[in-house]
Amino acid sequence: MTEQSKSPIVSSAHLAQGGSPALSELEFSLTLAASAFQRWIVRCAAATGAQLTPLEVLILHTVRHRGRPKRFVDIMLVLHIEDTHLANYALRKLLSAGLIQTYRQGKEKLIEATEDGVAFCEKYRAIREQLLVESVKASGLSEEALSQSAARLRALSGIYNEAARAAATL
Repeated sequence: MTEQSKSPIVSSAHLAQGGSPALSELEFSLTLAASAFQRWIVRCAAATGAQLTPLEVLILHTVRHRGRPKRFVDIMLVLHIEDTHLANYALRKLLSAGLIQTYRQGKEKLIEATEDGVAFCEKYRAIREQLLVESVKASGLSEEALSQSAARLRALSGIYNEAARAAATL
């Protein structure tokens, strides 16, 4: 069987019958990757002793990024979160778990990781290095290939965002 005659691996054959079967294959792969990534971050967090949702883990890492306090709006922007309710709920849970703290600087409310939040991030990083980074290296994927994949995914996210804006006008 040649590469061109191979059927794409999809979850929605009716979508693959359109003008781009490969796009349907990519979308199925994104679905699998997103689910696997969320499962990974929850299990990695659990291995540190924390029971957090995927969004809570992502927010905590974003808050910890570069060791500088973050504004709520910047967290929403960086993680491309549209639902402020979900982000606020996650922040409240992280606050009650003692992983973040908030304070005011002028009119701005800032969020930063506590010592426990930083410790969580360091444990998470160590587990990630041991279990994930080593496996990715062993798979033969180079840093360059990973960077190229990331660039392509960012480009595709822009295309999907533009399509979402267009769909909202229909």
